[in-house]
Amino acid sequence: MLATRHKQLVSSPLDSARVLVVDDELTIRAALTHALSAQGYEVTAAVNGQVGLDAVREDGPFDVALVDLSMPVIDGLSFLKQAQGLDPGMSVIMMTGHASVRTAVESLKLGALDYLTKPFEQIFAIGEQVLPRALEASRQRRSVTELVACELDERDGVFEGMIGRSEPIKRVYELIAGVAPTDATVLIQGETGTGKELVARAIHNRSARQEAPFVALNCAAVPSELLESELFGHEKGAFTNAVAAKKGLFEEANRGTLFLDEIAEMSPALQAKLLRVLQEGEIRRVGSSKTLQVDVRILAATHRDLREALKEGAFREDLYYRLAVVVINVPPLRERADDIPLLAGQFLREFSANFGRTLIGFDAEAMVKLQQHLWEGNVRELRNVVERSTIFARGHVIKQEHLPDELQAPSPTDHPRSTTTNASFLTSMEFIEAKQAALKNFERHYVHSLLERTEGNISQAAREAGMDRSNFRRLLKRLGS
Repeated sequence: MLATRHKQLVSSPLDSARVLVVDDELTIRAALTHALSAQGYEVTAAVNGQVGLDAVREDGPFDVALVDLSMPVIDGLSFLKQAQGLDPGMSVIMMTGHASVRTAVESLKLGALDYLTKPFEQIFAIGEQVLPRALEASRQRRSVTELVACELDERDGVFEGMIGRSEPIKRVYELIAGVAPTDATVLIQGETGTGKELVARAIHNRSARQEAPFVALNCAAVPSELLESELFGHEKGAFTNAVAAKKGLFEEANRGTLFLDEIAEMSPALQAKLLRVLQEGEIRRVGSSKTLQVDVRILAATHRDLREALKEGAFREDLYYRLAVVVINVPPLRERADDIPLLAGQFLREFSANFGRTLIGFDAEAMVKLQQHLWEGNVRELRNVVERSTIFARGHVIKQEHLPDELQAPSPTDHPRSTTTNASFLTSMEFIEAKQAALKNFERHYVHSLLERTEGNISQAAREAGMDRSNFRRLLKRLGS
């Protein structure tokens, strides 16, 4: 077998702690497995990232994964990204040689808990000092996941004004719930129309600053020569049209939250001044020599890849790392098409009430078209389509002919699209990621069909699937069934 499990050699309070070791070097795998098993951990070892992901999928959940950065098939960073989707509660600790420390630091930005440099000087210290902290982090993450799940159940898929139950959007909810109580700066990334400001408002609403102002500014909507005054304020006579002193948004947001959308459009000179605010907590109005203390939490957003802007020299690296203490990637709608019925239904209820209509839903053909569309404008585009369709619909149901012309074109498939069966969706991913997405979709439909046929009898369904009951239950839990 490529993944092997080792029971602990001694009884200890860590009996329930499960550790996954992923490394292509036999000596490292063997040494860690021996040391951690002797300390009471249940250890599963995997020879590469692909085998490690298979273990997370088929034998999880694990509390902690120790993962080498440089491996064939799937490297450590790719493992990290995919494992977070499979099990957001698992803590991941990267292992690296001295030459890859910079990459290891990058892994922290992607969600790794920590990194260890090889060779290990005291291998038993990993189990004694490093893993207990990772276990606590894992327990806290799972607690947040459970709270979010309960909230979604109570509110029919609505979380702080956002709608959806798919795995990609639930990951966003969990990050919001985890980071909101802190004062950490957050960088929110996502395509236009995905709901980045909703994420920012959710963070503010769940924070200790919720009673203070939430102030939003789109940096791309203000001319660069006026942006400094908008943010920092100005004194009377500071420039030609400054006929009176004016507070800036930092002062207006004092003790609250300032949301800076399209942060990548900010000029290098203004980036330097924003960095000073983050470092010193003080501002200076345009035309003034006096500094003012401000207590503001900064949330920033962009539809661009800021790492590319760093390479181009268009964005300051020191500011990037100040802003990206926590990064939340908001998925495009095409990656969570399972949420389209919920979203469309909510928008339909809203617009039906606004326009005095009695529409009750969409027919099957219309919903197929909605789920097959690529939604380049994301949730904002879907909302617009539902509003237009509500206006032109006749009767009590929105039909295919009520949809805009761009949704009337022949579909690439003759059946409803799931998030993993549409070719254009799959080819927007790397091969390994697309393969995992397709596999997960197959598993979900297979299990649901099996349970329908056996009328919910888990024992019978497990027998028909050729699985033992405990493994089948684990599969159900992983699929959220």
